[in-house]
This record gives sequence, C-alpha cells and structure tokens, in this order.
Amino acid sequence: MIRLANKILDNQWFFIVLMGLLSRGVIILTMVWIAPLLSISSGSNTIDFGWEVFSAWDSDLYQKIATNSYDKLGSEPGANVAFFPLFPLLIRLGMSLGFSSNIVGFFINNAAFFLTLFIVYVWVKNNNSSSAARWVVAILAWCPSSIFGTVIYTEGLFLLLSSLALFTFENKQYTQTILWGILATATRITGLALVPTFLFIAWRKKLSIMAYVAALGSSGGILLYSLYCWFQFNDPIAFITVQYTQWQRKQGIDWEGWGRMLAEITIGGKNWAAGTINDPWHPLLFLLIISLAYGLWHYRKSIPKPYFDYSLGSLCLLLWLLSGDALLNTLSVLGGLLLLWCCRQHLAHVAYVYGLCALGLLLSSGGTISLNRLAYGIVSLSIALGLTLSQSPRWGYLTLGFFGLLLVTFSLRFAQHQWVAILP
Repeated sequence: MIRLANKILDNQWFFIVLMGLLSRGVIILTMVWIAPLLSISSGSNTIDFGWEVFSAWDSDLYQKIATNSYDKLGSEPGANVAFFPLFPLLIRLGMSLGFSSNIVGFFINNAAFFLTLFIVYVWVKNNNSSSAARWVVAILAWCPSSIFGTVIYTEGLFLLLSSLALFTFENKQYTQTILWGILATATRITGLALVPTFLFIAWRKKLSIMAYVAALGSSGGILLYSLYCWFQFNDPIAFITVQYTQWQRKQGIDWEGWGRMLAEITIGGKNWAAGTINDPWHPLLFLLIISLAYGLWHYRKSIPKPYFDYSLGSLCLLLWLLSGDALLNTLSVLGGLLLLWCCRQHLAHVAYVYGLCALGLLLSSGGTISLNRLAYGIVSLSIALGLTLSQSPRWGYLTLGFFGLLLVTFSLRFAQHQWVAILP
C-alpha cells in the first residue's frame, strides 16, 4: 500500500492536482462550512452562506467595475481606478453569458491558479529538478496568501500571466512574451516590474533586438490603461494619483509604516501606540525568544539536528504568536529579499531579477498595507522558498504545517469580512 501511494505521488501531474485540490478544499470547506457554523454558534450574522462568501473587500470593487465601469467623483476619478481592467473585463464577459459576477470571478481566479501550478512546475523542473519543482508547487498551493487565488481577487490571474511572460522570455519566445506581458500589465501595476527585468536580461546576456521589443511591448497593458485614464479623467496616471489623494499613500518608502511594523514585532503594538512601555511583557518575551534562538544557533553543532530544527521551529511559532501579522508582512518583503539573495545561484536569472524588481516596486509603493498578499503575487519568492526547503525536507514539512494553520485562519477571517493583512 505504501509503495502504491508513493508511486501515485511520484506522478507529477497527479501531485500538482492533489496539492491544488487539497489546499483549495481546505479554504472552501473553512469558508463555506466551518465559518458559518462558528457564526451561528456565536450569534453573528456577518457570514455569507452562498457564493458571496468569496467576495469581500477588493472583490466588491472588481465586481462594481465589471458591472458599472469606473467611478467618477465630480471631475476626479473614483478610488476603484487604482484597480486594473483585465480581471473586471473577464468578469463582465462571463456575466454577458448569463453567469453571476461571483461565479465568474471565482472560476477565473481558480482556473488561473491551477494553470499557474502546472506552468511553474514545468519551469522549475527544467531549471532544477522534479523534486524541487514539487516543493515549489506545494509552497504555492499552501502559502496562506494563496487564499487570494481562490476568492475573487487577481492573485491567480496575475501569477499565471506573469509566470507565462517570464517563462516564455527565458525560452526566447518573444512574441508570446509580448502577449502575456501585455495581459499581466493590464492586470496589476506590479506587472510593470517585468519591463526592467526583461531589459536588464536582454542587455546582460546580449540578446537579440526582439528581446528588447518584447521588454518594451510587455508594457502595453499599462499603456493602454493610461490612455483610457487620459481620455476619461484627463490624467494618464489616475490609477496612481488616487492612491495618494484617496488612499493616503506616501511618496517613496513608507518609513513610518515600516517603523510601526518593526516596533510591533519588538516592543508591541500597544506600547507603540502609547509611545511608552506600558506593557513590558512583549519586549521581554521578544528578547527571550531572540536570546534562545541565538543560543540554539551558537551551539547548533553540539545539538542533534532534529532537536535543533524542532526547537528553532517552535521559537519561530512563538514569535509569530507574539507579533502576528506585522511579522508576516515584514518577512514577506525583507525576508523575501534575503531569500532571493541566498538562492541566486539556483534561481533562473530572469526569476531572480524579476523578484528584485518587483520587491523594489513594493518597497517604493508608499504603503505597507497587504504586503504579504502582494509579495505572494511575485512568483519568484515562492520558487526561492520551494528551492530552499527542497534542501531541508524537515523544515519543509514544518513550514507546510504552519502554512496550513495560517491558511485556515486566513480563510476564517476572510469569510468573516475581517482584514487578512495588517492595516495601514
């Protein structure tokens, strides 16, 4: 029986489908069945019981664009102009066939997410190994932010289009790169990171003129949307303008936001808000965890490897329990930069450069809201983490177990219309 199970799991396509179905099953079961049960037991009426459970926060804005187009506030664009048009257009196309926006949005995002798993698997297998590719697929599927590949958001669609653009560029299929690049930059502004990535790779590797054409052509999606904003709102960068005028984003790096997150990790949010140490337990526990982690690392050669791994893993869990979302947001970006650097010899060059460009775009975006979700949309980070964990399966299983716990937590929070990220 064990041999049969291993043989089935060794089937690459079965493994991909299994990871996708199991992780999506956990999300859907939690949102559709467990969350309503908790709502009934607590007497709350905030849980939806139908397809609406997959629609909250930004989902409503995408569906509103699909139904009524973009808002105007007098002569100024509405806040939903910050959301790029491809996903709403696809929802609108599905609605024209008689389906509700909830069903269409759910289907598009999930179908794109599953296709992403296949594309990324082939890509990583070609550059590394089938074992590494399986770890990357598992990370993509079980990452807690992968909930946004199931609910009505653009994560699944953007991951698919950006992965295809990177994959085809690496294989010098430049006509396809232009197509996928245009669609990616019409989905999210972070798709713009593809352009400097392709230009740098083309220059570094002395590629043909078509590589430069593909790089510049990939910006077609955002250029077309800029033209729309110019004619509609007399502002070609209205999608950026509204983020400063209506979302209160800052120019450049949000040093205050980063300072707040680091303070929440080290001294605690209550102490940060009060401007003084009213609760000494948080900083004391933080120092204790860091001291124990340093001691473990210093004496790691004299500690059996399994005990070291499980002890350090337990300390990481305690640090998360102490710091919460601030830790996840910080690790998503700063930890992502460190991860890319450590994996630079094993990552495809185009994936490495794209990861740096995309993280740079996030850092300079003027905000710290939803960084864990936005970082998940950078496929290079999942690849880097999967490659790292493939070298240490014990840490891989610990990470996947932690991800599974967070995935259930995030699913419950989204179903209860709670924010699944740190607020600004």
